[in-house]
Amino acid sequence: MRQWLILGAASAFLSVAAGAFGAHALRARLAPDLLTIFETGARYHMYHSLGLLAIGLLSQLRPSPLLNGAGWAMLAGILLFSGSLYALALSGVRALGAITPLGGVGFLVGWLLFALAAWRQPV
Repeated sequence: MRQWLILGAASAFLSVAAGAFGAHALRARLAPDLLTIFETGARYHMYHSLGLLAIGLLSQLRPSPLLNGAGWAMLAGILLFSGSLYALALSGVRALGAITPLGGVGFLVGWLLFALAAWRQPV
């Protein structure tokens, strides 16, 4: 399950890059409400990148299909939640916000599967 460590680290890198881009390149270009939306995407991107790293670390100790499912759910959440917020902020197309809750569901499923995996196979 080394893949979750690699994906988590790559995702964290992209989250930091997005945050820096928002703070430096977009601050003067976006309306404050759109900048807040972009920053929310970057924040949740980082939270769930750390989740992917935790999944990767726990998978090294106790491999589990539940952990693998948690990783895929969190990755889908990052793409749908943060990706839709980035796209909304950069394009101004508010309809993209309809995708965001699907990513939130991915995050919830990911954390639930993570908890189930930890409960079933204590370290």
